[in-house]
Amino acid sequence: MTVEVSLNASTNELVVKISGRFDFSLHQDFRKLSESQANNVKAISIDLSRTDYIDSSALGMLLILRDKVGDNKSAIKIINAKPDVKKILEIANFDKLFTLS
Repeated sequence: MTVEVSLNASTNELVVKISGRFDFSLHQDFRKLSESQANNVKAISIDLSRTDYIDSSALGMLLILRDKVGDNKSAIKIINAKPDVKKILEIANFDKLFTLS
């Protein structure tokens, strides 16, 4: 379980890659992200291509991050989610709160 964060300076977009299980064990990493690195960026992409599992605490962390950057649906994109993970996001209606691609 890892969280990799990089900034695309030319677009001012933060890219967050989550590997393994996206659950409460990543709470501290996500808290740091929302408190410091998410400030002053234009957009955030959450890359779930290497995420095998997502639980309700992860959904909560995404909502906190969304509140931090604003309620703009396009401010945070969730990209490359595997079918099982994407299904959970859609069941939770995250496709209405975030851009899923």
